[in-house]
Amino acid sequence: MYNKSLLIENSHKRSEDYGVEKSSDHSKTMVNGEELKKVLEINKELIEISKPYIDMVVESVEDNDFIIILTDNNGCILYIKGANAIKDELEKLNLKVGAYMDEKNIGTNAMGTAITENRCIQITANEHYATIFQSLTCSAAPIHNSKGEIIGTLNLTGKSNMKHPHTLGLVIFGVTAIENELYRIKTNYILNQTYNYMKTVIENVDKGIMIIDIHGKIININELGLNILDKRNQNLINEYISHIIPNFQNIADRISKNNETITKEIKLSHASKYKTEITLKGIKCNEKIIGIVATLTELKEKKKENNFTGAFFTFNDIIGESDAIKNVIINCKIIANSPSTVLIQGESGTGKEVLAQSIHNYSIRKNNKFIAINCGAIPANIIESELFGYEDGTFTGGKKGGKIGKIELANGGTLFLDEIGEMPLDMQVKLLRVLQEGRVTRLGGSREIPVDMRVIAATNKNLKKEIKKGTFREDLYYRLCVIPIKLPPLRERKGDIRKFIEYFFSMKSIKLEKEIPEITKDLFNRLQGYNWPGNIRQLENCIENIVNLNGELSDDILEESEEKINEILDIDSKNISLDEVKKEECFNLEEIEKVTIRNAIEYNKYNMTKTARALGISRNTLYLKVKKYKIEI
Repeated sequence: MYNKSLLIENSHKRSEDYGVEKSSDHSKTMVNGEELKKVLEINKELIEISKPYIDMVVESVEDNDFIIILTDNNGCILYIKGANAIKDELEKLNLKVGAYMDEKNIGTNAMGTAITENRCIQITANEHYATIFQSLTCSAAPIHNSKGEIIGTLNLTGKSNMKHPHTLGLVIFGVTAIENELYRIKTNYILNQTYNYMKTVIENVDKGIMIIDIHGKIININELGLNILDKRNQNLINEYISHIIPNFQNIADRISKNNETITKEIKLSHASKYKTEITLKGIKCNEKIIGIVATLTELKEKKKENNFTGAFFTFNDIIGESDAIKNVIINCKIIANSPSTVLIQGESGTGKEVLAQSIHNYSIRKNNKFIAINCGAIPANIIESELFGYEDGTFTGGKKGGKIGKIELANGGTLFLDEIGEMPLDMQVKLLRVLQEGRVTRLGGSREIPVDMRVIAATNKNLKKEIKKGTFREDLYYRLCVIPIKLPPLRERKGDIRKFIEYFFSMKSIKLEKEIPEITKDLFNRLQGYNWPGNIRQLENCIENIVNLNGELSDDILEESEEKINEILDIDSKNISLDEVKKEECFNLEEIEKVTIRNAIEYNKYNMTKTARALGISRNTLYLKVKKYKIEI
């Protein structure tokens, strides 16, 4: 607890120990000339920042004989302002710029004691140590920088009969204002410094970089970015990105909702013959997306070999919560690091390559190449050279120096043989030998090259039937089918159809630069109940058709199947009840989300933490959704 009497007593004791004379009529230390200039220069920022607030305090006491004094952290007077009458009188007491008012030089006084005690204080009359100041009342408070260090004091001095507690309050007000201004300037300096660091970095990367706020306003763009956008010597700062990416808001909403990284190819409106690839990623602060960084790359040429790819997909990209797909993912994760061959069997459009890439990216081989080849898309007369490669001079018109085959390229990584059931019989024999021996010989060559690769094959055929027909070798089948994986068709994953519909609506609206359309209940029920013989690929194309037609569907897109389910999937048990959606003929996906959130809140008895956990979103996102849909909580 603050005990002023004890504080004054201790200060007087210190003053005596310092050898200060009570009868002293001036400070023991006084600087002037060049030395004073140096002190004032060091404290220039403090003086300039303090002056406006000193003026405010002076105006508050202009009808009284007060002066206000600013010192540095050593107690040296830097600036004085106030009533001229008392100012002249105090100068006779050596209270002027350059005088040191610390306890060591003049004993107990508000300025020096405030520095020593690091607290605001009012000292009046004989509380001063030196008798020369005992006719005065002084109120002072220390000024701190952003680190909490004392950099000076602010002091209000007048005749002792003018003592009033409000004078100390005025000083504290002035000090608070000065400290806030110092903090603001320091913060702005740090922000400007950070901005300049960032600007230097983005100007020196070898890609176009653009920073965009969540509303689509361009905050920064580097020179290369301007060049790629053909905006040389133009200022795009504070311009909106919508003139470059018309459906940016859809993309921003998707990034905010799912924290996705989205890559998009655009053809700029100018006459460039090249497309631009833009990759957009959210900038997070306190778990909230506050902006987007866009990486710009000019696509000067397309890859000539579409089958020579890396593995882009992971298990996180596989959509679905049904037991059928969950079990597949669990089993694939278990076998991901095994060197054994895998045979993925599933109908066309079920996502066999996505699964193969996911296995690769989950394995210890993920940093090595994923080489894919479609055995059904390559003519029989060239598939051998594609797989095995060839030496220089093997073929007339062949590549000079020869060519590395896909098997050799996959060394250390994964070889994905899609549509393996289409591979010619003579090639099956040669592939079997490579799998057995772990060596490959280029066409026209004699050197056996050792290869270490994981083989994943995929087919939509019943290979056992093909074996009986004589079109597929039984020994190769058993060599490939060490780990068989069956991908379920979409009709066996009815509970996942809604998720695919929502995902493809979002994706296609971005691709086509259109808003997500409203669809009728009847159309939504048709999508849910249809048998999807073409599986996920057919559903994707169907949704693209709907987005193109603003919510309508071409008559011949969904062919009626003899296996088509007449009764629509019972949505009420596992998903949202459409009866709870608006009773109008049309509804949109946002309405479904609104009902989902409302039902989840009610189910969890308005516990927002449990609700957010159940929905798989953060509490901040949940509250934003509640506000957006005006859900009462």
